[in-house]
Amino acid sequence: MIAMIEFPGADQNFIDDIERMYEKEQAESELITDIAKIPARYELLTAEWMTKALCASTPGARVETVTLDAPDDGSSNRRRIFLTYNEVGQAAGLPPTVFAKASNEVLNRVIYGILGTGEIESTFYTKIRPELDIEAPKCLFANFDPRTFNSIILLKDMRGEADFCDYDTPITFERAAGMLRLLAGVHAKYAGDKVEAIRPLLRTWPQHWANILRLGMEEYSKRGFLAAETVMPSSLFKRYDEVWPATMAAVAQHEVLPPNMIHGDVHLKNWYITKDGRMGLSDWQGPTLGHWSRDIAYSMSAALSVENRRAWERDLLALYREEMLSLGVEMPSLDEVITLFRRQLFTALAYWTITLRHPPTMPDMQPENATIEFIKRISTAIDDHDAFAAVV
Repeated sequence: MIAMIEFPGADQNFIDDIERMYEKEQAESELITDIAKIPARYELLTAEWMTKALCASTPGARVETVTLDAPDDGSSNRRRIFLTYNEVGQAAGLPPTVFAKASNEVLNRVIYGILGTGEIESTFYTKIRPELDIEAPKCLFANFDPRTFNSIILLKDMRGEADFCDYDTPITFERAAGMLRLLAGVHAKYAGDKVEAIRPLLRTWPQHWANILRLGMEEYSKRGFLAAETVMPSSLFKRYDEVWPATMAAVAQHEVLPPNMIHGDVHLKNWYITKDGRMGLSDWQGPTLGHWSRDIAYSMSAALSVENRRAWERDLLALYREEMLSLGVEMPSLDEVITLFRRQLFTALAYWTITLRHPPTMPDMQPENATIEFIKRISTAIDDHDAFAAVV
């Protein structure tokens, strides 16, 4: 028996059902060859299953061997998978490695079930990603089970083709501009009436936030805020009692602002730089229907050093506004863009204070040095802008 998982804000019967299905699946697990089935764990993948997943458009090609890299677990269970092919597959240049994301572990499935992230990511890669002209990972195969919350996504392995950013990756003005142009491409694609095309596929940002609250967001975000006193401005720390109400007010704004598709978790470690210098965006577990200002506030405040954000933010916000206008999206004045940017800084901070002091039932998401740096940058942006005034 596995230990019972508890999130006080979630339906415990729902969690118990996921745990029971997980135990049953583990007890009955076997090597799989049926492409309709999702492996209970990576070790159950077979060459035949991988052939069906990767060789369907290359007649005669066949995967011969499957070798797994070391586990990398966090919000999902990640592995690189090494493959060899028969002569037909080799001649066709089929990928010798793929990058896989799955929800093999029970805790990941419970969180996927509460947040809906497994289904959202599979939906993004199969139905939305092909419509976007942006730099983002290419999906080779995806499947999701809405009953067990098991999932697997096979992505093109970008090792050697791109460098993934870390919290201390230098972001120049040109790189920051590239980030905002990419986000404009995402936001403009489904702006205005065009958002109706994906409304059936995605939750709204306030709905997603309500699910996050079930994981203990309020309590543990507050704990993280208090634990980060030494890296945030003292003037902000003294206003601790005002931070959570401001955060909830920022979320509520998405009920009245015109929606776009937003990425939702655009911190620096989800970005990468291609060998020709283009910025790319990964980790599409959380797209929702929300206002573009969430992504812009989060990306700029987390990616840029404090000094560079202060020096460049007005020019970068003007650049983003002009890019959206060029893509046919109605935009407010630059001053109003800045106000919207200020308002959405609070939810960006909450994502990292809960990471610093997360509930014991959640996996470690990020190393502490990255978490502390992002809290420092975002909290300083809130203080610089007196963001409380923007949510009144």
